[in-house]
Amino acid sequence: MVLAPCLTLPLAGTLGPHAPELSGAATAPSRTAAAEEEWTLFRGDPHLSGIAAAGLPAELDLAWTYDAGKAITSSPVVAGGRVFFGADDHAVHCADASTGAPIWKFMTEDLVEAPPLVLDGTVFIGSNDTFFYAIDAASGELRWKAPTMDKILGGANHVKVGERSVVVVGSYDNRLYAFDAASGEQLWAYETDNYVNGTPAIDQGRAIFGGCDAILHVVDVTTGKRTAAVELGGDSHIAGSAAFLDGRAYFGHYGNQFVCVDVTKGEVVWAYDSPRQAFFSSPAITDELVVFGGRDRHLHCVRRGTGEPVWKFRTRRKVDGSPVVTGDAVVFGSDDGRMYVLGLEDGAERWSYDIGEPVLSSPAVVGGRVYVGANDGQLYCFAAEKAADKEPGQEGGDR
Repeated sequence: MVLAPCLTLPLAGTLGPHAPELSGAATAPSRTAAAEEEWTLFRGDPHLSGIAAAGLPAELDLAWTYDAGKAITSSPVVAGGRVFFGADDHAVHCADASTGAPIWKFMTEDLVEAPPLVLDGTVFIGSNDTFFYAIDAASGELRWKAPTMDKILGGANHVKVGERSVVVVGSYDNRLYAFDAASGEQLWAYETDNYVNGTPAIDQGRAIFGGCDAILHVVDVTTGKRTAAVELGGDSHIAGSAAFLDGRAYFGHYGNQFVCVDVTKGEVVWAYDSPRQAFFSSPAITDELVVFGGRDRHLHCVRRGTGEPVWKFRTRRKVDGSPVVTGDAVVFGSDDGRMYVLGLEDGAERWSYDIGEPVLSSPAVVGGRVYVGANDGQLYCFAAEKAADKEPGQEGGDR
């Protein structure tokens, strides 16, 4: 997805929600690597940890490409043997994950830069046309759509509240929304003081997300009420998504820092400084390490407990896309038009592929395959070896 600049806006005067309460306790998702054959939401799991279950082969080759015709900044997801993503042609696309063959295409009224969420046979995705859509994953038919008051750039996350599945998504209208997954009923809307760019993390019935108001927000998903807020101050606008593990949030901001915040204590545990450039990339979090891209043209790796630098790898342009850790490797794309695989331990380059156009999309890594979009309008699939006798994917019919 494209992470648009945060602008300083007049404060709205309240951080509180306008929300009815929901009955039933929220079910907390467990922190696990994404399932080996699934990558159903941005960063792979509800905590946004960016960890893939399966490792990558030593050598990757181009298996297939799918031509959307316009730039793909949306980060793809993979479920049920299909890959789903948005594009600048105003469409949500679905293709066969093995071959790239088109299956369906659903048209919206503007660019689709947000990553999808696939849940219970439905694709949930926002568009720059201000609507949040629920699309049947099998047929591409609309199930419902719900309005917000501005474009949606971040992905949705999900949680169980009693027997109800709830999807949570942010909008450029300064709000985080909760919708009933089955009906599209708006359950609550939590108001912030500036744009909500990223995807909220979900943990123990809480939604954790940053805003362009320079505040890390924690919201109860059953009521839409704020339970905590950590003010970072100054120009520390949060343009990306925060990963949340073990009570701590990890994210970068406009104040040229990547930080670890203890939500319970309401304090910054450590801060990693970049003298001249901000951080838009969302991190990948292992038991010991945090890996994230920077606008200083580097991929960075630090100690999870202290923020101490371990290594950094220089690309030729900024790294706004988010890395994925898979086994002992890290895979990511850069504005320099290349996809990279590095060793997790030392940051040494193992493989790269020159796409030739900026890669803002974050990869999905499923079953030893890498799926990623690029500004040349192609969705790329990289695998152990080139698929034999496969026709490249082409556009599907409109729906």
